[in-house]
Amino acid sequence: MRKGPNDEVFDPKNTLTVKKTLKVKVYMGNGWHLDFSRTHFDSFSPPDFYTKVYIVGVPADCGKQKTKIIEDEWIPVWDEEFTFPLTIPELAILRIEVREYDRSEKDDFGGQNCLPISELKPGIRAVPLYDKKGEKFKSVKLLMRFQFV
Repeated sequence: MRKGPNDEVFDPKNTLTVKKTLKVKVYMGNGWHLDFSRTHFDSFSPPDFYTKVYIVGVPADCGKQKTKIIEDEWIPVWDEEFTFPLTIPELAILRIEVREYDRSEKDDFGGQNCLPISELKPGIRAVPLYDKKGEKFKSVKLLMRFQFV
């Protein structure tokens, strides 16, 4: 373990100051109708997608937000923004997960991605999603904006 410039050792339980704030905007998703059968999520209607956005890192940085559910739409438009204050952005990861809401059973998995905060470039990005095994979907992407303030 490396020590700081004054021989201090990092303790994640200490009160930490916010170094930067990440704003994540989830505009929309597309591509499920190309990578999945029409009845994969629901037998009789288009899917009801929502997106979960997590920060995973030191305890002070961890957080979770969720978009509203867009019902009966293969190309959902959420247009929602979330703000995450970060104390140790070098150790934080942005986890994105899309699920399909199901009233009677467990919500269906629609894709995921994990991005190190240190690698995020500000701006609007098409973020590819991956299946549970880590295989990239051919077409499924989210249109998102990342902004540091």
